[in-house]
Amino acid sequence: MKGMLMSSMSSRAPVKFRIPTADNLVPIRLDIEIDGHRFKDAFTWNPSDPDSEVVVFAKRTAKDLKLPPAFVMQIAQSIQTQLSEFRSFEGQDMFSGEKFVPIKLDLRVNHTLIKDQFLWDLNNFDSDPEDFALTFCKDLGILDPEVAPAVAFAIREQLYEIATQSVATARESRLTKKGRRGFEYFSASKAGGLASDSMKLFTNRYSMVRKRKEWDMYQPIVDHLSNEEVEALEEREERNLR
Repeated sequence: MKGMLMSSMSSRAPVKFRIPTADNLVPIRLDIEIDGHRFKDAFTWNPSDPDSEVVVFAKRTAKDLKLPPAFVMQIAQSIQTQLSEFRSFEGQDMFSGEKFVPIKLDLRVNHTLIKDQFLWDLNNFDSDPEDFALTFCKDLGILDPEVAPAVAFAIREQLYEIATQSVATARESRLTKKGRRGFEYFSASKAGGLASDSMKLFTNRYSMVRKRKEWDMYQPIVDHLSNEEVEALEEREERNLR
């Protein structure tokens, strides 16, 4: 959505930090290059798993993909660093309440290009991005089985970022104008017509809102790319990386 979202501080007491999803999984991204070999991946990790599982996963990944042995340590270190960052927020306060946050999808998975945006209920701690992603792909007729996990990961990654920003906001005794500038909420209590001017999709497993006035402007866009278009995009990405 274009423009600044409306802001409101809930009167509810803060809750302890967690990603606003049912299983509180940590989104992990890997992008490692060693001696001309490059490994990229994105997945979720249960922060309750013992650290020893990280090393086991790194060894299994390197073996399955036939990566050089040096990748084992790099994969393990990258995962552990991201888990440590997540754990540094545990136990800290974050604000809850009737808040809707913007989620934006702009990703390519194999030959499928997806663009969409909608509002997500940040106060729903029973939400399931994977369930939402499966329904999303089914409704849009997307058959590639790799798309739904990518959509779910994109949602989880953004919710994680939003939750960490909520912790930073909660560290301040009150929201100030300076604090609002970095991150602002859309509050249903201040929306003035959200209920009658939106398409709602509320369940215990996920909850999202697509505002009626944005149906035409921000309806989901799905493009199926040709082999030539995919190759051109990959070449452009490679040039940008260099």
